[in-house]
Amino acid sequence: MNRLILLVESRIRGDVYVRFGGELPKTHRSNTAGRWMLSLPLKAVHDVVKGGIKVKKSIELVAEISEIYVRNFQSMLADPNFTPDELSAISFGYAKLMSESSDVLQDLKNVVNITGMSLTDAERLAIIDNAYRSLLNYRNLVNYYTRKNISVSYLRAKKKNDTDRVLALYGSADERYW
Repeated sequence: MNRLILLVESRIRGDVYVRFGGELPKTHRSNTAGRWMLSLPLKAVHDVVKGGIKVKKSIELVAEISEIYVRNFQSMLADPNFTPDELSAISFGYAKLMSESSDVLQDLKNVVNITGMSLTDAERLAIIDNAYRSLLNYRNLVNYYTRKNISVSYLRAKKKNDTDRVLALYGSADERYW
């Protein structure tokens, strides 16, 4: 019997091994190694990623950013050294920083939860680490922004010889961080 022998091409991509061409007995499914798992992209997120310390710390950083804003902006509203326009500008600055940090948190949520993205755990952990560093930077920016706004009030109060009121408004000597 005269058979036509075709060239065989094999490809390996990730965990998937595919053969093209060749004779049926050589490429039949019974001659391939058995698989116990699907070769589809990772759909489940491991607990290492989901319950990671940096994920928890990232969420806490966003809460801390919000708390810094609320606590200090309420004090600024009671500060006579700021005009309504300045308070509006300060509020806009805080809103921008909070918006940026919540965007980072949303990106973090997309990485931690099950989505259509096919990422390895190492890639997810790298993204989580970057998000944590970014949120840490935003928290530091919010602290810096707050200190600068309080220092403007303090300088204005110093010109009026009314620094005691500003010092009392923004905390005692033990509570002051600016």
